[in-house]
Amino acid sequence: MTNSNPFIIPQETSAHEAIEAIREDFELFDDWTQRYRYLIELGNNLPFFPAEWQNNKFRVAGCQSQVWLNYSQDGDVFYFAGSSDAVIVKGLIALLLRIYSGRTATEILAINPVFIKDLGLSSALSANRSNGIISMVKAIQSIVSR
Repeated sequence: MTNSNPFIIPQETSAHEAIEAIREDFELFDDWTQRYRYLIELGNNLPFFPAEWQNNKFRVAGCQSQVWLNYSQDGDVFYFAGSSDAVIVKGLIALLLRIYSGRTATEILAINPVFIKDLGLSSALSANRSNGIISMVKAIQSIVSR
């Protein structure tokens, strides 16, 4: 899917609804092999992330793969765009942006990242990917805390 707007517009009206929708999506699959395929598909469906943003200015520290994150702000609402050079990580970015993009700073900072464990991501991912997803959450929180 090519989209001229790289920033994610939320499907759900709240982060909590997005987390519940992701939980329901994961429950459709019998095992993590199927969930990994789903994550790859989500990553492939992210809007186009401009090449000029794929640099150290937008790179998320603490990720083993290259991960880039940019944002746009409209009033008190933040919209995020992201990408990675790793297909599963790109899918994890898609999940996080579904939760965090299109929310206010107050809502973003109130999201308890325990959802990562609750969705089974912590136990299904390698330690490096688990650390990377936490680094992405911290980067989002840092952006809205400025």
